[in-house]
Amino acid sequence: MRATLYSRADCHLCEQARADLDLLQAEFSFELEVVDVDSTPELRRQYGFEVPVVDIGPYHLKAPITLQELRMTLQAAADRERQIEAVENSPALSEMRAQERWTKADAFTFWMDRHYMAVINAIVAVYLGLAFLAPILMKVGAQVPAQWNYRLFSLVCHQLSFRSFFLFGEQYVYPRAEANPRGVKTFEQATGLSESSDAEALWAAREYTGNEQVGYKVALCERDVAIYGGILLFGLIFPLTGRRIPPLPWYLWVLLGMLPIALDGVSQLVSQPPLSLIAFRESTPFYRVLTGALFGITTAWFAYPVIDESMVQSRDFMLRKWARLHRTQS
Repeated sequence: MRATLYSRADCHLCEQARADLDLLQAEFSFELEVVDVDSTPELRRQYGFEVPVVDIGPYHLKAPITLQELRMTLQAAADRERQIEAVENSPALSEMRAQERWTKADAFTFWMDRHYMAVINAIVAVYLGLAFLAPILMKVGAQVPAQWNYRLFSLVCHQLSFRSFFLFGEQYVYPRAEANPRGVKTFEQATGLSESSDAEALWAAREYTGNEQVGYKVALCERDVAIYGGILLFGLIFPLTGRRIPPLPWYLWVLLGMLPIALDGVSQLVSQPPLSLIAFRESTPFYRVLTGALFGITTAWFAYPVIDESMVQSRDFMLRKWARLHRTQS
């Protein structure tokens, strides 16, 4: 059994916890490891001023830590070790393991545990790339597959042309006049189509895909492109750091990721027909990209480190199974 004490110099509570652990070593058989949290910047960020912290098996204690709490935790950890040992040595488990095999499902799970980030990044990159494939197909004259591409993405995106990117044309965006664009043509000026909020005009803006002069519409709107681009960006950075980036706290995810996109999107929604609850507002391409990218990056930052923890546990389980089968075969 192992106990790890996270402490720092000139810490009275740390010294007391160390003394209590030394005292309890006569009562419980365990190996004690003392870690100075000031030894690395990562440990300092992780523990800050929370020391002393004691990890005993799956149990985690934070300051202030009493002798009684340490004794109870060590007892619980010792009982857990004995129960695990009893299960490990049980005839039923031995018989079950004798019938274990390394299956194709095991091999796939082990492969996925190691390469899950590459798989996720590939899926996001393909999804985003297909949205940009539509204007490329239109440019080379392959209108039938391009239209199928637009129809596919219309299931997940509004595709309003005045809120979308364009390729191969005069401009990358053609916003509504209400967005107060500077130095660019508005959607109505470039296409001759109405920018009003009635159903007919919105449907025409949704169906419009572009031409040689205006360019051709990307199959996802500006905000969606930014969201998936942000997810892909963090997904590429995370493995380069050795997957050592800690998960973003949920409150920062809400504050930096969800709140800006909600304010930008909801204020626009409630200001336009049929609601018209506040003064009419049309978001700009800049705000759509900014809020979308923040949401994408923070969502990946919140989720990927948590997924990685699960994958590490799964990978360790599969490694133990493989080693156990290897020993049995040997």
